[in-house]
Amino acid sequence: MIFANVGAIILGSMPAIHAAWRGWLNAFEALSIAVFTVEYGLRVWASVEDRQCASDRLSPRLRYLLSPMALIDLVAIVPFYLSFLVPVDLRFMRVFRLFLVLKLTRYQASMAMLGAVLRSEARPIAAALFVLAILLVVVSSFAYLIEGPVQPESFGSIPDAMYWAIVTMTTVGYGDVVPVTLWGKVLAAIIGLIGVGMVALPAGLLASGFSQQLHERRREFEAVVDRILRDGTISAEEGDHLKLLRDQLGLTDHQAAELTRLVVQRRRSAGALCPHCGRPIDAHPAPGA
Repeated sequence: MIFANVGAIILGSMPAIHAAWRGWLNAFEALSIAVFTVEYGLRVWASVEDRQCASDRLSPRLRYLLSPMALIDLVAIVPFYLSFLVPVDLRFMRVFRLFLVLKLTRYQASMAMLGAVLRSEARPIAAALFVLAILLVVVSSFAYLIEGPVQPESFGSIPDAMYWAIVTMTTVGYGDVVPVTLWGKVLAAIIGLIGVGMVALPAGLLASGFSQQLHERRREFEAVVDRILRDGTISAEEGDHLKLLRDQLGLTDHQAAELTRLVVQRRRSAGALCPHCGRPIDAHPAPGA
């Protein structure tokens, strides 16, 4: 329904389609908002079940209402109701319904991994962005001093020069604003070379964080499999638990099967499992028993 709503919003922005299917689009919007409203209310009501202290009924709901996912749900549905309460044209607020796309992050383990990476790499990324900000101010100041007297319409102030500095540092180079003096061109060349490395630094930190996070998730899955295999078998309940853990960690079926095979192979090579039947060595009956 989220995908259908996003598609309806996009198609509804086209005048021809909106005029031909206006009634159907409005009906689908009303139905969807009703479903999302009920879902939002149920999530708020059931939020206390996720807390250890069930007697504190008010505070858990308030904490949930202020959580990022709850705010996304609210922003996605509130424009529909504001159109009935405020006597002005609020059609532009329908664009905010595109925040429904962010509701999908609740069901995607990859988005949870991204959040974990951003939290773990927050300090290095913040340091890289801080250096970029300092470099931006310095470059903009030099560009203002060099090109300002020649091109006052484009470099008449440091904030104006920041646009050119950002475009140059990110190696986008739109070409609408360019230096014309010799020293301005030298500055642009230097900044272009430095910007390639500086702008790529946060991307490198994110890539490293993703690799580390994936390694930690695989290690967590292996630890659970190793603990389950202490009795030599994986019961149906334990298999369901592994499937749920696999989905939570964002692993594919192939990755989970490969990790399970590696754990079994490692336990056999360590002598913990019988190479013939796969049962723990301690589980075999003693000779003559």
